[in-house]
Amino acid sequence: MMFGAIEAGGTKFVCAVGNEVFEILDQITISTTSPEETMPRVVAFFKPYIGEIKAMGVSSFGPIDVTKGSDTYGYITNTPKVKWQFFDFLGYIKQHIPNVEITWTTDVNGSAYGEYMFREDTKDLVYYTIGTGIGGGAISNGHIIEGVTHPEMGHVPVRKHPDDVFAGICPNHGDCLEGLASGPAIEARLGVNSKDIPASDPYWDIQAYYIAQSAFNTSLFFSPEVIIYGGGVMKVEGLQDKVREQFEAINNGYIDTPLLEEYIVTPTLEDTAAIVGCFAMAKQQIK
Repeated sequence: MMFGAIEAGGTKFVCAVGNEVFEILDQITISTTSPEETMPRVVAFFKPYIGEIKAMGVSSFGPIDVTKGSDTYGYITNTPKVKWQFFDFLGYIKQHIPNVEITWTTDVNGSAYGEYMFREDTKDLVYYTIGTGIGGGAISNGHIIEGVTHPEMGHVPVRKHPDDVFAGICPNHGDCLEGLASGPAIEARLGVNSKDIPASDPYWDIQAYYIAQSAFNTSLFFSPEVIIYGGGVMKVEGLQDKVREQFEAINNGYIDTPLLEEYIVTPTLEDTAAIVGCFAMAKQQIK
């Protein structure tokens, strides 16, 4: 039995076909440009598998409409990516890949669910991606948390670091978590891509301060068993350790947590978490 997966990220789409044990059998990466350019390439990848794919999981950058019955269910909605605003993503897929059950959620929810599937005895976790944008997904008792809409953890307010004079880049909130700590925010602040900033640069203490606040707030809101940080920015050597140190200082002994090395961690599945999550959600559609 075969399943399809689409991880629609802000900079690239990853499309994959996998089997019942979530092994990737075929995969392609496509640049996120415009719906007119990107979506036909997505469909072209899956066309040879039409009739074999039983279900598909789609996880997309947002905001997206996840409310079934809504007039815009399946749409990317008020995204900063102007060319994708109010694009009927799910409708396009259903039109070009017919007779396939499709499940639809955010890209970071897909990653959270993938990690959940591969962490034995873990029922509650939160997954953040720190990259082109910042997003968070939560799993509670094995279920993705969504309500009227999906969580927007990247836009929570944070306290400014005393040494940070940067105003933030979020067009809606300025100095929210994403406005201060996303990859584009780092580049706007320092003039270089985050991957080109040495791990020894003192800036990473400021970055860790903002991420640690997200970990503390997450602990207060959800009390998860584990908080996972993925995304390109988190690949900086030593950043995770700095986050744990800052978390310990902010927490100041208030919340009991597991050992921080086991509580604030990197993804088990590295860069494939969202694809695996999409496969797992797809498989649930045919039970």
